[in-house]
Amino acid sequence: MRVPGGTFAMGDGFDEGYPDDGEGPVHDVSLNPFWIGATTVTNAAFATFVKATGYVTDAERLGVSAVFHLMVRSDPSDVVGRATGTPWWLTVRGASWRHPHGRQSSITAVQNHPVVQVSWHDAQAYCAWAGTRLPTEAEWEYAARGGREGRRFPWGDDLSPGGRWMCNTWQGRFPTDNTADDGHVGTAPVKTYAPNGFGLWNTVGNVWEWCGDPFAADAYARRAGATPVHDPRLPADADPSDPRVMRGGSFLCHESYCHRYRVAARSSNTPDSAAANIGFRCANDADAN
Repeated sequence: MRVPGGTFAMGDGFDEGYPDDGEGPVHDVSLNPFWIGATTVTNAAFATFVKATGYVTDAERLGVSAVFHLMVRSDPSDVVGRATGTPWWLTVRGASWRHPHGRQSSITAVQNHPVVQVSWHDAQAYCAWAGTRLPTEAEWEYAARGGREGRRFPWGDDLSPGGRWMCNTWQGRFPTDNTADDGHVGTAPVKTYAPNGFGLWNTVGNVWEWCGDPFAADAYARRAGATPVHDPRLPADADPSDPRVMRGGSFLCHESYCHRYRVAARSSNTPDSAAANIGFRCANDADAN
């Protein structure tokens, strides 16, 4: 989708963000027009890339990846670790984009779901092959808002207006009981619910989305005093191992521990990390071929 340029208020205007995420202060950002995918990259699209290039993902090279404890589909012997501080994440041998929940899982029936178990490096490789790039964090938030500046979500301020579910997150008691009131226990097809005002689907919930930028909790504070900031990008010479920005939250987000399915919410992960709830969408300059 081609997104028109403009100026918007970037950041959390409700003071709901986690302090370490650096969602404030709210500041004006201006952007040139750009292109961004209407959906996250699907399993089918990523399979086409792999078939054409022979690419091997970070999770495949490493031999293990992170899977949510209730979704593991593998022999017990394949579970080789548990994340410190977040024990619902298990390290599972054989988990990869082809087998997102372990060796006994498959993407055969979910070709139109977002590809997961892809690292930032993997997303970069796909974009290079496709002649695109990852969106900047500012581009992502502007596009995710769909023209609804200052709102919590792409559709307004209520998570489920009139009792209608608008995105794929966790309902019930986390991390043991997902009632799936929104219709989905895991990922949903990339064109689920309704698109936002710019025609983008599932910009919050479903899967985390990699952005191109290195993450810095003080990034917004550094911009204070410059109004508006034009096309902010953190230094390209960042350390290759520095965490990268992730946006949008996922089907595992719940208000009790991860209220990050708001358009202003930020998170990060190391660029070689993969998990069963991390994907990406592509972007490009508006004048790119």
